[in-house]
Amino acid sequence: MKTYYIFSNGVLKREGNSILFEVSNGEKKFIPVENIEQIYVFGEVHFNNKFLNFISRYGICLHIFNYYGFYSGSFYPRETLISGDLTVKQAEVYLNNEKRLEIASLIVDGAIHNIKRNIEKREIFKKEIEMIEEYQNKIKNVKSINELMSIEAHVRKIYYGTFERITNWKFEERTKMPPENPLNAMISFGNSLVYTTILKEIYLTPLNPAISFLHEPSERRFSLSLDISEIFKPVLSDRLIFKLINLKEIKEENFEEALEGIYLKEEGRKIFVENYDKILETTIVHRKLKKKVKYKTLIKLELYKLIRHILGEKKYQPLKVWW
Repeated sequence: MKTYYIFSNGVLKREGNSILFEVSNGEKKFIPVENIEQIYVFGEVHFNNKFLNFISRYGICLHIFNYYGFYSGSFYPRETLISGDLTVKQAEVYLNNEKRLEIASLIVDGAIHNIKRNIEKREIFKKEIEMIEEYQNKIKNVKSINELMSIEAHVRKIYYGTFERITNWKFEERTKMPPENPLNAMISFGNSLVYTTILKEIYLTPLNPAISFLHEPSERRFSLSLDISEIFKPVLSDRLIFKLINLKEIKEENFEEALEGIYLKEEGRKIFVENYDKILETTIVHRKLKKKVKYKTLIKLELYKLIRHILGEKKYQPLKVWW
C-alpha cells in the first residue's frame, strides 16, 4: 500500500475502479485505488462528493495542505473497525483522572526519552541532557495534566535550543503561526506529516481518534493523533530535518517568504516527503518481536499497546528508541 502525493493543480475524480487525476495542463494520471492508503494534496485540487464517497469505500484518507504547505485538514472515511465496547472504555479512561494521568504520563515519558536520544550522543549537550532529565524525573509526582504539559513544554524548549548547533541554521525559538525562519518551517511541516501518518494508522484500529489523554479532546482536531505524535516526532521528523540540512539536501533557497512567515517551496516539500516516505519504509530489528519491522509498523504496534492497556489486558509502555 502506498501514499500518493499531489503537487500539481487539477481535478481528482472517480474513473471506473480507479482514481483519475486530471492535471491542469491536460495530463491524466490514473491511480489504482487498491494500491493507495492515503493521498496528500499540496496543489490547488478540486473534487466532489462522488469522489469522496468512492475513496471512503476503500478506506483512503485524504490530507489537504494549502499553497504554503500548511496543513488544513483531513477527510477521515467512515470507520469500519469501530468498537462500541472499546469506545466506552476509552471514554471511561479519559473521564477517570487517575487513569488518564497514567497514560498521559507514559506518553510524555516516552516522548522525552526519544528527545534525549536525538542529542545524548553529542558531548556538547551534556548540560541540556541533565536539565531534561531533571524535568523527566518530575513526571512521577505530577497531579494534573497541566503539570505534565508544563514539563513537556520546558523539555521541548531546552531541546529546541540545541537545533541551531546541530544544523548551523538560525532558530532562536519555536514559532508556528507563522513559522519565522526555515528551521521552524521544516518543523511545522514535518510535524504535520507525523500527525497525518498517525491519524491514518488510528483509522485502521478500533480506537476513537477524538478521545485523547494528554491533549484535550476537541471538535476541531483528532486529538489522539496529537498524543501519539509526541512520541514519534523526534524519531520521524526531527531526525529527518537534521539529516536533510546537514547533508545539504534541503538548502535555504528551498524556502520562500510569504504571509509574514517562511515556508518550504514545492521543491523543498517534494524532497522532504520523498525522504519521509523512505523513513516509514525503513526496517529495524524489533527487540521483543525479534524480527524486522518498518517504522510505520511501530506506530501500529504503539496503538495496539494502547488498546490492550485500555481493555485492562497489559500496561501500556511507550516506544523508547534504542537506535
